[in-house]
Amino acid sequence: MNYLSKTLSIADLKKGSIAPLLSASIAIAGGLLLLMLLAIAHLAQGEIEIDLLTVLGAVFAPDGSPNAQIVRSLRLPRSAIAVMTGAAWGMAGVLFQTVTRNPLSSAATLGINAGAYFSVTAALIFVPQWFDRSPVGVALAGGILAAALVYAIAAGVHLSPLRLTLSGVAVSLALASLTAILQVFYENQLSGIFLWGAGSLRQTDWSNAAYAAPRIAIPATFALLLSKNWDILLLGDDVARSLGQNLQKTRMICTAIAVFLAALSVSVVGPIGFIGIVAPHLVRLMGCRSHWTLLPAAAIWGAIVLVGADICALQFSAGFGEIPVGTTIPLVGAPFLIWLVGKNERLDRGSSPARSSSHQGRSYPYPALTLAAIGLIFVAAIASLSLGTLSSSPGKFLALIAGNASELYTWVVFELRLPRLVVSLLAGSSLAVSGLLLQSVVRNPIAGPEIVGITSGAGLGVCFILVLFPGASVEAVAIAAFVGAFAVFALIGAIAWRSNLSPTRLALVGIAVSAFCTAGINLLVVVAQLRVARALVWLAGSTYARNWEDIARLSPWPLVLLPLAWVFAPWLDLMALGEDLPRLLGVQLQKARALAISIAVALAAAAVSTVGTISFVGLVAPHIARLLVGSRHRQLVPLAALFGALLVAVADTLGRIVVAPAEIPSGLVTAAIGTPYFLWLLWRSR
Repeated sequence: MNYLSKTLSIADLKKGSIAPLLSASIAIAGGLLLLMLLAIAHLAQGEIEIDLLTVLGAVFAPDGSPNAQIVRSLRLPRSAIAVMTGAAWGMAGVLFQTVTRNPLSSAATLGINAGAYFSVTAALIFVPQWFDRSPVGVALAGGILAAALVYAIAAGVHLSPLRLTLSGVAVSLALASLTAILQVFYENQLSGIFLWGAGSLRQTDWSNAAYAAPRIAIPATFALLLSKNWDILLLGDDVARSLGQNLQKTRMICTAIAVFLAALSVSVVGPIGFIGIVAPHLVRLMGCRSHWTLLPAAAIWGAIVLVGADICALQFSAGFGEIPVGTTIPLVGAPFLIWLVGKNERLDRGSSPARSSSHQGRSYPYPALTLAAIGLIFVAAIASLSLGTLSSSPGKFLALIAGNASELYTWVVFELRLPRLVVSLLAGSSLAVSGLLLQSVVRNPIAGPEIVGITSGAGLGVCFILVLFPGASVEAVAIAAFVGAFAVFALIGAIAWRSNLSPTRLALVGIAVSAFCTAGINLLVVVAQLRVARALVWLAGSTYARNWEDIARLSPWPLVLLPLAWVFAPWLDLMALGEDLPRLLGVQLQKARALAISIAVALAAAAVSTVGTISFVGLVAPHIARLLVGSRHRQLVPLAALFGALLVAVADTLGRIVVAPAEIPSGLVTAAIGTPYFLWLLWRSR
């Protein structure tokens, strides 16, 4: 019996039980009382101080005063939309966890929030009339496509919580990258949705609340009326069939209602994560068993979580302007997810795919592949040095090599383009080998520095130092990146240590910590009131204006750590064989994993400190190498480094020339190149 169904039995369904009903009644009644108190406190929050008596008077006996107008036209709609969307996300979380029988399922972990966000962003740019006509329809289309993609990728012989969660995170990352590309290209059209994109409850009238109310109430009522069907789903397929349940139809209806509720919420307040995980588990801990009590209780406590988080956000907003509530929820939700992962023993069973290490690629001759990769890098380097806003030609380039080029052309190549190229090669190889090491340790092909939290930890460290000390030196920024990355690594390791650094828990804790760090980055960006485009460019990763000093700071790390990774490569081969054989051969697995992860963290931190958070290199490059040479890490380390260097060098060149004289951040180009390939690869590796 699984985690979700262990508190529910057939006897409960047939006879009911007084104790669970009593617990559920307390959870619902107590929740309603708490929600009412929080809602009143919520109405008293805002830029203008209004006391509670005035707030109550404005709600129940409005006198037309300015304060009453503020409460009724601005704050009441905000509270109403918080209650409605929090309830919708709470109920959607219950339904997702029921239909997948996975305690970690939610609109955020299944990629639905990211899909709806991308869909709305794209519609606002290309077909704004569609969004005006039906916001929920646009968001729903994106949410459905994202959910289908996650499930198609994750579905294999065994659909484990880890695989489903990692697939959701990977799809969310891919969609977030595509959304960021649209934001950079269409900054003017999207300048008004930055706060919405971070998850904001700001309302200027009742239009959103009036739009959302019936659209949430109708599916929520259907979900409640079908509670018995959801209960039967948790009893297992065989029992459900014996009770006459049409499993496919029931699951389809359950999924449709959940996706609709989540997509609708995203369309009115933007993507907000973790409510769908926190609320359902809170009410289960309070004793709610059947969906007849679980759904309303999760709705109430989902609303409590969102209203409570917005009260906290409004407290800080007094000094820094509007802070999106979506940036504060993960600060509580991520620790909750870590606690949930530590509590759930089932996650360690049947969730350690070894495909990343055991996958056999085609047996191409290794020397020929290496020479081919070096040749491609050489071609990419020539293109990078030759192409740009300053016109060039083969003859001009040959003159440069001969030392006969003009002073301006020589300066452009040696002081602008060449440093960027070298930084791209070093950062790309570092990120690629970092990803390879992490995939080998976690034994999952979807792991990478950006997914398990290392990149976001380094990014948080850099943002922290930039906000507190705007004039900080480049050396201080680099140190902050290392401190952030290693702090995240230490936190993840400490949490996962009790499970002997179990790959499953390591990955899931990394995802939670990554969400926490990303929320911290968004919060710092908003608090510091940085310009949106500048913040997006840095967070997307850029090689713009890198110079020889950056090379001097970055180069020692890959020059030392890449050979070290190659030396320890045989340990990675043994780790791929499971837990027992390495121990029989005298390998201390915990120390070996800690060493490999330390190298991975240092490589990722060095790269992020120089070029920002470039994504997908650590995911895509190792896979390309593995497809070509198989699973021997002595061959994988050099080849992954070469492909990583090639990918970032090509991205840097394309980013410079495609929309010249403007530039596209290299991280967005790697995402544009890597996203389709990576999604295809995930589907292929089922």
